[in-house]
Amino acid sequence: MISETSEIVQQLADVLLEKNIKIVTAESCTGGMLSSVLTDLPGSSQWFDRGFIVYSNEAKVKMLGVSEKILEKFGAVSAECAEAMALGALNNSSSMVAISITGIAGPSGGSTEKPVGLVYFGLSMKSENDKTIVKSKKQIFQGSRSDIRQASVLFALSSITDFL
Repeated sequence: MISETSEIVQQLADVLLEKNIKIVTAESCTGGMLSSVLTDLPGSSQWFDRGFIVYSNEAKVKMLGVSEKILEKFGAVSAECAEAMALGALNNSSSMVAISITGIAGPSGGSTEKPVGLVYFGLSMKSENDKTIVKSKKQIFQGSRSDIRQASVLFALSSITDFL
């Protein structure tokens, strides 16, 4: 995974440098893994602004401004929460693009509606005309807790690169 990850991070870095923009992350189930792989690349301070690790619902509300209504109605593992996390990260940074990750890495905590391995990704970007684009993606990964978290990081990297 390390060489695959470094290649994708380098591709993302090249795109961010070319566009002269910075990225911000908001992570729940990955607990900072995405920020870690981004900052493994020397020179990442040119394009990585900051990362929010918001594992608890309280952190999502206080640090990113995720609405308690979203958490009550849809839950922390939802498209709505992932989008709100990405928007909150964008609004609490000097970045032009944000990615968020929220999911159930297991081995417990899953349900029939939301199984272990369910992960949502929020993608948000400020456009040139000051509009903000927001979208989300859903994936279900298999394997151990570690496998799910690593797969989430790889998917997030590919998704944000494609989004740009």
